[in-house]
Amino acid sequence: MERTQTPETGQTGQRAAREQDDTGQQARSAPATNRAMTTFSAADEEKQRGVRRMKLTAAGLLLFVALVYVLAKLASHQGAGPWAGYVAAAAEAGMVGALADWFAVTALFRRPLGLPIPHTAIIPTKKDQLGVSLGDFVGENFLSEDVVRQRLRSVGIGSRLGAWLSVPDHADRVTAELSAALRGALTVLRDSDVQAVVGEAITRRAHAQEIAPGVGKTLEKIVADGGHKRAVDLVVSRAHDWLVLHSDSVMDAVQGGAPGWTPRFVDRKVGERVYKELLRFCAEMRDMPSHPARAALDRFLTDFASDLQADSDTRERVERLKTDILGRDEVQELIASVWTAVRSMIVSAAEDERSELRLRVRASLLSLGARMAADPKVQGKVDGWLESAAVYVVTTYRKEITSLITDTVASWDAEHTTKKIEANIGRDLQFIRINGTVVGSLAGLLIYTVSRALGA
Repeated sequence: MERTQTPETGQTGQRAAREQDDTGQQARSAPATNRAMTTFSAADEEKQRGVRRMKLTAAGLLLFVALVYVLAKLASHQGAGPWAGYVAAAAEAGMVGALADWFAVTALFRRPLGLPIPHTAIIPTKKDQLGVSLGDFVGENFLSEDVVRQRLRSVGIGSRLGAWLSVPDHADRVTAELSAALRGALTVLRDSDVQAVVGEAITRRAHAQEIAPGVGKTLEKIVADGGHKRAVDLVVSRAHDWLVLHSDSVMDAVQGGAPGWTPRFVDRKVGERVYKELLRFCAEMRDMPSHPARAALDRFLTDFASDLQADSDTRERVERLKTDILGRDEVQELIASVWTAVRSMIVSAAEDERSELRLRVRASLLSLGARMAADPKVQGKVDGWLESAAVYVVTTYRKEITSLITDTVASWDAEHTTKKIEANIGRDLQFIRINGTVVGSLAGLLIYTVSRALGA
């Protein structure tokens, strides 16, 4: 009969196919974990041999008490003394204890005698649930805020870290490691990417920030403090020296601008006169701190500083000038080259053990270590920072941490996981069988003795 596929069955089939694909993907992603968990090492093989030896010992003890029971019963039927009853009771109870504990231990790893008895083969059948329970247990008892804070506070990381850092050799080691990390980080970064980011950040900040008021305040303070006078002295002195060396150039410039109808000797006289006046003006301004031109320059700079802060037209012109300057290719290339210079300087300082950077870092570490080792307040701050950081991590990522446990356990192969767990704890579990045989025998002997005493 031809099967008709309804929309519901089609969706169910698609969902089953997706689940099968997801299962297949999980199975393909887990082999490495499974192999890491279930591969038996030489130590595991040795532990497994120890488990087999203990199993033989426990089974041998069971056979021994069974043999004792049989012999005691035979002796009792043949008229042996009352002691035969005591021995038989002890051996009988020992067999019961041994068998009960054998069942309990075996039920952890497999079904006893292969029978489908409920609540047996606990580890292979409940492996995923055990993983979830283990993850929840770790999350509640190890990743809680109170536990983390209490544990870190009891360790006293601040004082220990301070004592460790205060040792010069340790400070040198930390400095070297920080330098290596810094060089590695700078090596990984691509210059073109960083240059683009730096250039864009500087340009964006410069466009967003109006510079005229700040420049005006700075200029106002410079003029008030007389800081501009040295610049004026330098400019005037250089102008005077230039005029002395280039007298012909000045006179030629004056003569070249004269009308064509004037006589040449008149142009020459005018040029000489203009040159001498310029030279005299520069010399007087250079040598006279109270020269009127200097006072006029002070007034001009003061008014200009005020306009930069209060005059809207002046501020707009400065902003337009700033935009024009930032838009020039030369300026953008200069901004981009800042990173190259800074990177080269930092790498060079990080590589040089005697550089100012490494010496300052080392001195800072030693100073910090000494303070942390001696000052309880600093220790408290460091401990508080570490506690807060650890609490933030465990509270924010608790599910991710516990899911690592549950997902890892879920990815293990049940059969091999059972064998590996049994190899690691099975030897100790066999002592339960031995103890059950011994304790059962003693309990049986005690019960038989009390029963005989009460019966008598």
